[in-house]
Amino acid sequence: MTYRCPMRCKMCNIWNNPTQKTEEFKPEMLEKLPHMAGVNITGGEPFVRDDIEEIVKVLEKKADRIVFSTSGFFSDRIIEMANNHPKVGYRISIEGLSCTNDELRGRQGGFDKGLRTLLELRRMGIKDIGFGITVSNNNSEDMLNLYELNRNLRMQFATATFHNSFYFHKTDNVVTNKDEVCSNFDELIQRLMHEKNPKSWFRAFFNLGLINYIHNGRRMLPCEAGNENFFVDPFGNVLPCNGMEDSIWFDTMGNLNDQSWDEIWNGEKAKLVREKVAHCPKSCWMIGSASPVMKKYMKEITPWVVKNKFNVLRGGKVDTHCIPFFHVGNNDLQGLREGVGNPDQNCE
Repeated sequence: MTYRCPMRCKMCNIWNNPTQKTEEFKPEMLEKLPHMAGVNITGGEPFVRDDIEEIVKVLEKKADRIVFSTSGFFSDRIIEMANNHPKVGYRISIEGLSCTNDELRGRQGGFDKGLRTLLELRRMGIKDIGFGITVSNNNSEDMLNLYELNRNLRMQFATATFHNSFYFHKTDNVVTNKDEVCSNFDELIQRLMHEKNPKSWFRAFFNLGLINYIHNGRRMLPCEAGNENFFVDPFGNVLPCNGMEDSIWFDTMGNLNDQSWDEIWNGEKAKLVREKVAHCPKSCWMIGSASPVMKKYMKEITPWVVKNKFNVLRGGKVDTHCIPFFHVGNNDLQGLREGVGNPDQNCE
């Protein structure tokens, strides 16, 4: 929606590279979008936009599910949105417990405000709510505490680890204390596998992908950005994803201000972009590009989930040192660059 943001996060420099209000697309531009299974509204901070409710009204006609990614800074606006659009979901970015969160996000009181907002949304009966944490070098232990808080509040829990991309204006987001961070992700995976909800078991698989990413392994599943998912920036450009880096490659499929959806999605530029994705040297594991292919290749990954769930039920553990690699889609061509390991292992 925007690259404006009131936060000052250490793992993201969007706030230091804001869009101008006059540059950002108008809500009516989104009328060109096709029907979608889900939309994530993000920023910057999406609630800085004065016309955010007009945007939601358009997207409600276009998508089966809408979820905001927000800092929770504008709590009054979030509560007003929830009153007017009770089916919309919210993931409030919390980077740890109070002191850790406020340090990493560069705003004092951010943890308290985010938690209060979530508790009020829960009181209102909004169902699709939860925390989202980006794990870096300083907050992986807090991730486990936030998971327990979410579980006891019966909320959703979204995880990520930091990446470099044009979107974040960062080139130094690298986990350096890999053993500690991956040990905490391992513990999270074990706890998720002990839950009764099958959705948590597949979240364990997603978090295994984060361990693999931190260790610089190739993606377990292909990236099909530009086919299964796409990203619209504040200027109306349609991109395959938000994980591209200018130093590696960057390209757009078209612009919704100037073209129809059909012209963009079925155009020659889109074909060239998809070919670049098929040979992309990066091995990102972001929820926006991982979730669609997890759903698409459910048949392939379900045996891993079932096997590990039965193993846990028998008193065992998920072996997070064994990273499966699924030869599907285009992933045999992706992640091929110096220093990127092949996660193919004998995982008996």
